[in-house]
Amino acid sequence: MSEHANAAGKGYSALFVAIAALFVTSLVTANIIGVKLVSLFGFILPAGTVVFPVSYIFGDVLTEVYGFRQARRVIWLGFACNALAVLAIVVGQLLPPAPFWEAQAAYERILGFTPRLLGASFVAYLVGEFANAFVLAKMKVATRGRWLWMRTIGSTLVGQGLDSLLFMTVAFAGTIPAGGLLAAVVAQWLAKSAYEALATPLTYVIVGALKRREGLDVYDTDTHFNPLSLGE
Repeated sequence: MSEHANAAGKGYSALFVAIAALFVTSLVTANIIGVKLVSLFGFILPAGTVVFPVSYIFGDVLTEVYGFRQARRVIWLGFACNALAVLAIVVGQLLPPAPFWEAQAAYERILGFTPRLLGASFVAYLVGEFANAFVLAKMKVATRGRWLWMRTIGSTLVGQGLDSLLFMTVAFAGTIPAGGLLAAVVAQWLAKSAYEALATPLTYVIVGALKRREGLDVYDTDTHFNPLSLGE
């Protein structure tokens, strides 16, 4: 355990900024490409499933190395950046197209957002990411920093489960039969969780390298886990 084990780290190193940027980029990208549905191994999934679990991987890295406090800031940063991207897309849709530009309908079809889908995405993201960070931080203290694989997979099962359940329920309840809705939730949950499980060796490499370079290994023994609190 490093000398900084119980400190959240007040500075923002270049490595921290890089991990935060990768987290936000994977989130925003997943939401943009998520409009496309793909068929993988017999399951119908949003294309964003290919990228979105990456945000959980980097979310785990942030919590494991820098602690819940810093992860909380980055989760809210991701929310703000995603909201800004949505606003920019909506403004682009509302601006009058040039007379010779014939792709307005395609723009609206691909990049347009319905309020229900947008609300489902935002709620699912916040609940899922905060649950993931909370479970990982608590498990780290309980296991005294051992068994990283158990913590990353366990927190992902909780976070991705809540994310999939909330998004599909809020977005599609009443429009998809209950059986189909449940099947879609389970398919997304299993696909995203399996993704992170397979990425466990990479997570070990990144976490180990960051802990050595940063001299940090934060344990959230005295952390207030209120997601709305951005202070220390």
